[in-house]
Amino acid sequence: MDGDEEPGWEVDPDDDWGVAVVATVGRQLRLRREASGMRAADFGRAVGYGEDMVYKVESGRRIPRPEYLDKADRVLDAGGLLAAMKEDVEKVRYPKKVRALAEAESKAVEIGVYVCNSVSGLLQTPEHARAAFESRQPPYARAEVERLVAARVARQSVFERDPAPALSFVLEEALVRRPLGGTMVWRRQLERLREVGQLRNVTLQVMPTHSEVHPGLDGRIEVLKFEDGTATARSDGAFNGRPVSDLRQVRILELRYGTIRAQALPPRESLSFIEQLLGEI
Repeated sequence: MDGDEEPGWEVDPDDDWGVAVVATVGRQLRLRREASGMRAADFGRAVGYGEDMVYKVESGRRIPRPEYLDKADRVLDAGGLLAAMKEDVEKVRYPKKVRALAEAESKAVEIGVYVCNSVSGLLQTPEHARAAFESRQPPYARAEVERLVAARVARQSVFERDPAPALSFVLEEALVRRPLGGTMVWRRQLERLREVGQLRNVTLQVMPTHSEVHPGLDGRIEVLKFEDGTATARSDGAFNGRPVSDLRQVRILELRYGTIRAQALPPRESLSFIEQLLGEI
């Protein structure tokens, strides 16, 4: 590995928990290295990073990648103690807001999402997500794009849960037709939608452009329900875009989402529409 390559990302200074985790990991790495009598430069060569990067990780200014901790564990003969920190470090890699959303999704028994501006993050391929983030203005730094892509893909572990949650998605037709990232990226995204839409716990629908008006014109809507009977919901066009858990407010957003589903193409017709697009590419 090139010694100038950074072994991770900068920690979000507003993420208090993340700052504390990265500082603790960095301190443990430094103490272990110093106890072994190894200089930072020698340690850096052993794990494949430059001396400056080693100091950045040890001072808590960089979030170490999982492979960095694995190599450090072997080089410093830590018996798995450093490698065991990967779980917390993995969570810190992702922006605080995304981490909170992923945690809620991991506990929900029902998830309903309507999107109008972009394909839902739970449905995006890595290539589609990367193209979406790279289109932002002003542009993100390359490392930040990769961090955001990794966070988005990690949320998709919700599809691997057992028992599986009930998932429903409504996408605007324009999103499905937009060749974001070019023809091959677009095709793979459509194939991903077809694949997910065929899962027994997933309902995927397309809102046709010729639908004159529906309750989602103000923006995306998300509804999450949990095993204990509680729920949380959010809409760009209601309650200042904040997540709400008050029963009355949740029911308002449930009603809007239910109406949107009723106006969208049925699941079978939606999959046929996606197949038709794939045939035209």
